[in-house]
Amino acid sequence: MTLDAALPALSSLLGDRLCRSKSELDHHGQSESHFPPTPPEAVAYPETTEEVAALVKICADHGVPVIGWGAGTSLEGHALAVQGGVVVDFARMNRVIAVNAEDMDVRVQPGITREALNEHLRATGLFFPVDPGANASIGGMASTRASGTTAVRYGTMRDNVMGLEVVLADGRVTRTGTRARKSSAGYDLTALFVGAEGTLGLITELTLKLQGQPTAVSAAVCAFSDMSDAVATVIETIQTGVPMARIEFVDAATARAVNAYSDADFPEKPHLLVEFHGSEVGVGEDAEIFGAIARDNGAEGFQWARQTEDRNRLWKMRHEAYRAILASRPGARAIVTDVCVPISALAQAVAETQADIDASPVEAPILGHVGDGNFHAILLIDPDDKAEVRAAETLSARMADRALRLGGTVTGEHGIGMGKLGYMRAEHGNGWEVMGSIKAALDPQNIMNPGKLVPPE
Repeated sequence: MTLDAALPALSSLLGDRLCRSKSELDHHGQSESHFPPTPPEAVAYPETTEEVAALVKICADHGVPVIGWGAGTSLEGHALAVQGGVVVDFARMNRVIAVNAEDMDVRVQPGITREALNEHLRATGLFFPVDPGANASIGGMASTRASGTTAVRYGTMRDNVMGLEVVLADGRVTRTGTRARKSSAGYDLTALFVGAEGTLGLITELTLKLQGQPTAVSAAVCAFSDMSDAVATVIETIQTGVPMARIEFVDAATARAVNAYSDADFPEKPHLLVEFHGSEVGVGEDAEIFGAIARDNGAEGFQWARQTEDRNRLWKMRHEAYRAILASRPGARAIVTDVCVPISALAQAVAETQADIDASPVEAPILGHVGDGNFHAILLIDPDDKAEVRAAETLSARMADRALRLGGTVTGEHGIGMGKLGYMRAEHGNGWEVMGSIKAALDPQNIMNPGKLVPPE
């Protein structure tokens, strides 16, 4: 069955919000990583849950694939229409529905971005803490179970989504969860859809936990002569129980790329970037403990910042790292690895990864949210150079195998999409088949984001 048969009903439903222009299709066929352009057959811009439900019902009646689209920042090809069909862009479903300040929660539509949500919350004294770096949509962040720089203190999307409204593959609308802080009422359907990458349904509303804005924030950056000393500092700080809001690592290659990209002057050495949230007294004590641990491990060039603009300047290194690394090799594409290991295995994982990179012809700066054992290597390749592509794939596979051997996972936050399908059986064994069975039960026609996450048909 083809889209052509569904077009009259879809056009009647959406009018000019069903787009088939080349520019729209090309825009929604791009990804942030190395995958080739894959334009969909049409792009839909719904404005209500009812429109999404009607759209999905039409597509189900005609066997047309449906793929959700947030901000387009995913890194594993999650939103590419690899089997054709309709991309559903949630840009017009971007409202804050209700802020419940007393209960510290908020209801939002999926198209609102992380930054827009926090701007809306500014006057309430609350904020949404999950920060993946990119200004991603909240619906996309839930769909990939995203985390980021603040996960070491505030958790991931799994910990911060209380409930959802979801349109299933047959057009039914279902709600999961409540605004209560705990429940023992049946299967945890919220957790099922958070991280499902749109393969089970389209998220049309989210209820999120909020946090109080801290009264004091302190940030610091420091350099190390050796990567192993920086990693040792992370492990020791975590083991002392210091409640960091962020602790990030960048290697010397990343510092060099940021300097060139942003006209900065960071020493071209491995760096740790940390941030503490709390009271004035608590933040000061936490910073003092961290500083002592870091100095014992050879840290140098400490820079501390309390004012917002000064903290932003320090965090510039981490927030611009990905773009800076891409710019360091004009024309290159990136294969972005995303392993996560138990904190006790972090030093071994990083050291062995660096040794593999040193022995490879591929440039691959390392950075990551090492406070929870999650780090990335940005593998820069010429997509037309088959030898480079093979070398990068080998590096990525070795990182994935190592993470599993050390008790970790092949993706700490980016998700599976189609980029990491090849590792799912090794990580989950028969559990991957169980995921496929759930998919088949909820989406027997396989129209919801086909080709991603679950075993191929």
